[in-house]
Amino acid sequence: MPSQQGTIQGEHYRFTVLTEKMIRMEYSEDGIFEDRATQTVVNRDFPAPNYTVYDNETSLDIITDTLHLTYDKQPFSRHGLQVHIKSPHVEHWKNTWRFGDSGWSLPGTARTLDMVDGETELEPGVLTKDGYALIDDSKAAVLAGDWISPRKDGIEDLYLLAYPKDYKTALRDFFHLCGKTPMLPRYALGNWWSRYYAYTQDEYLALMDRFEEEGAPFTVAVIDMDWHLTDIDPKYGHGWTGYTWNRELFPDPLTFMRTLHDKGLRVSLNVHPADGVRAFEEPYEQMAKDLGVDPETEQPLAFDIANKRFAEAYFKHLHHPHERNGVDFWWIDWQQGTDTSVPGLDPLWMLNHFHYRDHAKRNSRPLIFSRYAGIGSHRYPIGFSGDTVITWESLDFQPYFTAMASNAGYGWWSHDIGGHMFGYKDAELMIRWLQFGVFAPITRLHSTKNLFSGKEPWRFGVRSEQILTRYLRFRHQLLPYLHTMNARFHYDDEPVVQPMYYDYPHHEDAYHVPNQYAFGSELIAAPITSPMNRKLDRGTVTVWLPEGTYTDIFTGLIYDGGRMITVYRRLDEIPVFAKAGAILPLSPASKSSQHGVSHPESLDISIFPGADGAFRLYEDNDSEKSAVTPMVFRWNDNGASRFELRRAEGNLDILPEKRTYTLRFSGMTSSTLIHVLADDGVTALPFEREDDREAGSILITLDHRPVDSGFFVEFPDGLSIGKNNLSGRIFDLLNEAETDFVLKETIYARVCSDLEEPHKLISSLQAIDLPDDLYGALAEIILA
Repeated sequence: MPSQQGTIQGEHYRFTVLTEKMIRMEYSEDGIFEDRATQTVVNRDFPAPNYTVYDNETSLDIITDTLHLTYDKQPFSRHGLQVHIKSPHVEHWKNTWRFGDSGWSLPGTARTLDMVDGETELEPGVLTKDGYALIDDSKAAVLAGDWISPRKDGIEDLYLLAYPKDYKTALRDFFHLCGKTPMLPRYALGNWWSRYYAYTQDEYLALMDRFEEEGAPFTVAVIDMDWHLTDIDPKYGHGWTGYTWNRELFPDPLTFMRTLHDKGLRVSLNVHPADGVRAFEEPYEQMAKDLGVDPETEQPLAFDIANKRFAEAYFKHLHHPHERNGVDFWWIDWQQGTDTSVPGLDPLWMLNHFHYRDHAKRNSRPLIFSRYAGIGSHRYPIGFSGDTVITWESLDFQPYFTAMASNAGYGWWSHDIGGHMFGYKDAELMIRWLQFGVFAPITRLHSTKNLFSGKEPWRFGVRSEQILTRYLRFRHQLLPYLHTMNARFHYDDEPVVQPMYYDYPHHEDAYHVPNQYAFGSELIAAPITSPMNRKLDRGTVTVWLPEGTYTDIFTGLIYDGGRMITVYRRLDEIPVFAKAGAILPLSPASKSSQHGVSHPESLDISIFPGADGAFRLYEDNDSEKSAVTPMVFRWNDNGASRFELRRAEGNLDILPEKRTYTLRFSGMTSSTLIHVLADDGVTALPFEREDDREAGSILITLDHRPVDSGFFVEFPDGLSIGKNNLSGRIFDLLNEAETDFVLKETIYARVCSDLEEPHKLISSLQAIDLPDDLYGALAEIILA
């Protein structure tokens, strides 16, 4: 990786201006500098930036529009090397970096949530609100061909990033520097079943059959550590590490995995590599010979992933045979500490890097499942966040934790949805956790070996089972949208989950909604993470809606933005808001357990009111063969409104030849006049119209349209934002509230008399001595 033209070099120092807001600073006593990729940094080839250099005998100044570096040409020191940041968004006491300062970055993420009950400390990210971030690459190993090489001692290799409030530019430049986030295979975006439990082969397959019968869809079957031998002779140690199938539980692994594949599931096995390979393992003899050990001695083969010979044998004998038999990817469960035979080299990073590289040799979309190992880990998705405690406090931390991880470029976290261990059974907690999981990067149900802690929906009672199953199905409905966001993350450097301040960096309110986040390009999610008010039968969360119009995709309630608001939701609802002009493509609702994995033959497309919108539906076959279907919505085009679905572009052979489209114009009203035309603008097309007055939507259905042709839906008289059904919603709220009947009648009478004057109605309700949550829930509906 050669240095490019932004380099200023002396006998012992080198500075590289990568962008006008990012600079690399190196010091080496022997004057030899590193141009190869490292564990963290893989590409320093940026377009030539603009900068000015003033080079004197004892000082050096490098100036860009954003940075002013001064250096005394001595070994790096606090008084001799500093960078001044020229930005109106930086407080004066944060506008100068001096050598030794760690930075003013926003929180990033953490290595693991193991044993966490509530919050944990987060490592720094690479983004900054009002200062600078620092990446210290001084100790990172070098990627030398197909192996690694440790760095020299005593060198400095620092990257200063000064992008205050310019989050998306900073992320694009960070991904350019440290590598793109890879595309995930489509199946990874569906639901995962996982449990630490000693299933038998028949029990596991019977459970998958039960999920099929219940219409609970899954795409990934994870088998935790009991797939391998765990009850071993004490002379070999304990049974956490293992590579040999437990034939008492799984007498026929080939048939077991083949059956899972026939059900449309991908298979992942858990491994804890820390104890190496011991003599009871089936692959021990071959592994020992490769490592020059006499198998007759039964000498343990110590885990040493930093030893190239061991690493080659590790994949060849311990993993490839299982993959040939049906294992699709590995869950690398971390127990091997932080040290290797190479000082300073993290074994977790080594496992992630080389597992991912090895998987890429046989898979167009490689995948591992492992913990975070520092900045640059985004190149090895997916992250396993660890074994959390089953409490409301743990759930309350996870939306914030997930959003903050994007500040470190780490966007593909998978949590133990429902929590892992200890804690207590609480159906409400499980539902709220799954609702968050559906609107998280990865949805993976998991729990520990406790007999009573499984996450099967039917464990939680009839009502809860219905809600849980509904949300598992909805995750699969989201797959067309999610896979498009998967591509957006890879190609456009836009994480699926983003803190609100990415799009609204200059709005202070955006920094004070920790559990609210953008979920892809069209939606804002605000999971409820605390117990509900039982008397009201509602849970609450405070959200910030920026200026504009927003529609809750589950309740249909339409909101004016530009304010903080506390929203109230029943147990079967999570607040998810579509932006004005949003276009949300979904697979149709279905009870099929396989539904949503393949490219659907029907699409349900919801369009939301208030502004123009556009969406490019991305589909592929987990390779470079892809197709894009552009969609455009004109909210008000000279008095008319129009939705256009254009003909698909790219490799159309991966798509169904024809599709049925159901368009839901949510929260909109129009006259009876609607034109549906082919993309030639002349040919009228047959369609069905249905007005859903209760939901305030217009449904247009077009059957079996070729994907290589488009169409228009025109509303010549335009569309209007529908009115919220205030009296109906308030009646439902009062009907479900456990409170005084006379009070209910009093409230409803005032609602009916003052419905057209919201502020008068609010004043009238304030005059009644109402419980706070009841008043808040009424005010939300009235003032939406």
